[in-house]
Amino acid sequence: MKKVAFVFPGQGSQKVGMGKEMYDSSAPVRKLFDEADEALGYSLTSLMFEGPEEELTKTENAQPALLLVSVAIDQLLKEEGIRPAMTAGHSLGEYSALVSSGSLGSLEALRLVHNRGKLMEEAYPSGKGAMSAVLGLSVEEIQEKLEQVDGVVNVANINCPGQIVISGDKPAVQSAGEILQDKAKRVMPLNVSGPFHSDLMKPAADDFEDHLHKATVRDAEIPVYANVTAAPVTEKDEISRLLIEQLYSPVRFQETVEAFVNEGVDAVVEIGEGKVLSGLVRKVARRMKTFQINNEESLETFINWYREGEK
Repeated sequence: MKKVAFVFPGQGSQKVGMGKEMYDSSAPVRKLFDEADEALGYSLTSLMFEGPEEELTKTENAQPALLLVSVAIDQLLKEEGIRPAMTAGHSLGEYSALVSSGSLGSLEALRLVHNRGKLMEEAYPSGKGAMSAVLGLSVEEIQEKLEQVDGVVNVANINCPGQIVISGDKPAVQSAGEILQDKAKRVMPLNVSGPFHSDLMKPAADDFEDHLHKATVRDAEIPVYANVTAAPVTEKDEISRLLIEQLYSPVRFQETVEAFVNEGVDAVVEIGEGKVLSGLVRKVARRMKTFQINNEESLETFINWYREGEK
């Protein structure tokens, strides 16, 4: 049996039409989507299939939409008897990983990320926060420069060698970009609605803790590599603690992929919309086999590879 790691994408991969092919062809997926609409109290499915794009892109809608597609694909794989050896997700994607690992129910996770999205939007005034991708520098080089900046600016994502994201209040992020531009290959402002994974998200984390304590979080059956630590976690109280810290801590995706390599996985499988994580995995581990599953064709391709040699 092949040893695979499932990874789940975060916000930014959403698009109008997402999930419709699987909804039309799979009764279990239709059931899950219909249950999601009922649990949220509005038709997320219609928003996913028809838009408008600006409404789907809102954090409170994009997060449950992305989770729903990922969870649906994971469910189809489980029905085929395919389970990962370990899971991880990028920011929001960690909730999909927790569903895959048995720690959260799918509808529980949907309600959590919907509320999480609202709190993240409300945590800091719209347009006052910013994030930028810094290419070509190490975390240490960036941290050294950030200490020279007035205001709040933190390392937010450690994606792969030479691709780090910074986040904070807009003037501080802009000042940091000007300083880093001298040595970086490029500094690119990101089209985001807030200073995610920075200290400015601590008010959202405080409020989100109340929602999380009301949710049913179980011990994970499959290890989940947490964003905050890039280490496996299965114990429910630790999972809850790390989900709260995740809102204002950097996403350590590069270290997570390196851990997968050390665990000897045969492939890393990105489950859900987009292909960002597959690209990052290849930049961290060039020889790692990757799959990206977001439709029936890619699902079948992966299943056929997984079952090679079983007969």
